[in-house]
Formats: sequence, structure tokens, C-alpha cells
Amino acid sequence: MKVAVVGATGLVGEVMLKVLEERNFPVSELIPVASKRSIGKHISYKGKDYKVVGMEDAINMKPDVALFSAGGDTSLEWAPKFAEAGITVIDNSSAWRMDQSKQLVVPEINASKLTSEDKIIANPNCSTIQMVVALAPLHKKYKIKRIVVSTYQSITGTGVKAVKQLENELAGIKGEMAYPYPIHQNAIPHCDVFEDNGYTKEEMKLVRETQKILDDRTIAVTATAVRIPTAGGHSEAVNVEFENDFDLAEVRQLLNESPGVVVQDNIDVNTYPMPIYANGKDDVFVGRIRRDGSQPNTLNLWIVSDNLRKGAATNTIQIAEYLTAHKLL
Repeated sequence: MKVAVVGATGLVGEVMLKVLEERNFPVSELIPVASKRSIGKHISYKGKDYKVVGMEDAINMKPDVALFSAGGDTSLEWAPKFAEAGITVIDNSSAWRMDQSKQLVVPEINASKLTSEDKIIANPNCSTIQMVVALAPLHKKYKIKRIVVSTYQSITGTGVKAVKQLENELAGIKGEMAYPYPIHQNAIPHCDVFEDNGYTKEEMKLVRETQKILDDRTIAVTATAVRIPTAGGHSEAVNVEFENDFDLAEVRQLLNESPGVVVQDNIDVNTYPMPIYANGKDDVFVGRIRRDGSQPNTLNLWIVSDNLRKGAATNTIQIAEYLTAHKLL
């Protein structure tokens, strides 16, 4: 299969290449694609050297699938051009997620909605993906009424510039800043830009995308997204109220049996999810599972996942794997 990786020189693009190799995706020809300033650079994949090409050249090379991670503006401009050429696009940006004509896919939950007609497929936001992977089986059993989520998000979600900012601060070097404040020894309650309602785009993505993926607009969601100086993954404190009561042992069993979920929940030996353990892994880790004693039918969870892998690259490639397995490409 001829595979284009658009944004191949970026943080997520680099992880995509790594995950394609690890999962042995059937790549017969790799087409690394990037912006004009990166054209002509070389990248390595499975021991072979590949030259980075531009958008037009990539379309002319007729890949079967294009994995996009090059930002919303690039996706809005170029994804339709790839699609018009008969190329299936799986897009990591926020550009197409809330478009009613596009599928927003987490394979463990709703890949079955995909058809060969879907030429632009949206990959959800990283913080949304890990939360819904854990909550989908519980929603099916108990029906979610309301979610209150606070996120503790890795700097890698912002990109290379943020990683460099933290490195500079640790080394005592003044340099370009990705954030309006220092991130070292700090927590910034500001992920993405603020909307008119006082919430950030990141917070509203958790609201809108959760409802779309779980196919239930009645689920009430409120979020606070915070950037912290970690690099291994995103963490989330999730409080979820159900319509029906639950048994904690059954909740653990449902999570244990859910694809992509690993339960780490033994407080007797201080076992709980942390970014340091999630880093480099594809699973969603769930722990601190406990009943909220302040109101009925309500559960507290702590959810952690590598935002560059399951939150971006791996989820994208799992979508491509589903399309391949079901002959939709």
C-alpha cells in the first residue's frame, strides 16, 4: 500500500512513522510530505532513506491513504484536494471533526460507521480519545448523564516549540516561548485559545467530540484543561454521573475486558496510572476507580495515555488498519 505521511517532519509525523513500522503496516511505498521549508529533507523508515516532497507532488504520486498531521489550515486547504484525487485522508487536526458529513473515529468505539465513501476521516483530539476509550463501555452499560473532566496535559501536545521551551527553562537558557508563561515548575490553565464562553477550544473539544463519538448529544460535559511540565502523556481526572447505578467490581471487569484499556488500580501497593508509565505505549490506562460519595450513581476515574501515540499517531493508523482489513481503501 502506498502511504503518504503529511507533516512527516513534525512531532506526530515522526511518531506515525515509528508506529507504522512497529505495527508492520503494509507500506509498499512511503511518501513523506511536509511544508515548503522541509521539502528535500531526508527521513529514514525501516532502514531506507526517503526524500520529503511537497503537497502537489504527493497527490501526483497517488497514495492509497494520506495520514495528515500538519495543522488545521493545511488540512482545510489540502485534504479536499487529496480526496478529489481518490486518496483517503485520515486527518489529525481539528479541521473536520465537527463537520456533520465527516466521521470522527476511535476504532474501538465507532469504526463500523466507516464506508468506502469516507474520503476525509477525522481523528479526534488526544484528550478526547483517551477519555472516550475508557468511558464508552461504561456508557453502554449505565448510560452517562454528565462528565466533569480536568486534564493535566503534556507539553508535547503543543509541539516542538513547547518541548524546546521546557528544555531551555531547565537549562536556564532564555529562548522562544510557546506559552505566555514559564512552564517549568508551573501549571497553566490555558490549552489552545479562549472562546467567547470563557472556555478554551481544548475544553470545548472534550464537550463536542465526546457527544459526537458516543453518538449521544444528551451527555453533559464540562472541562478544565491544564498544561503541565510533563512529556510522557496526558492525564485526566474524570467524574462521571450515570443514569443507572453501578457495581464497582463490574466497572473494573468492564474496563478490563475493553480493547485498548489497561486497569492499573491497586492502592495497597500504590499502583495507578502515570505519564511516566504511559510514555511510548498505545494503551489507555485507568485507575483510582472509586465511587463519588457526594451524589448517586457517580464514579471517579484517573485516565492516562500517551498523547502522541493513542492520542494521535496510533489512533490514525488503527483507522487505516480497519479500512485495510475491511477493504475500504
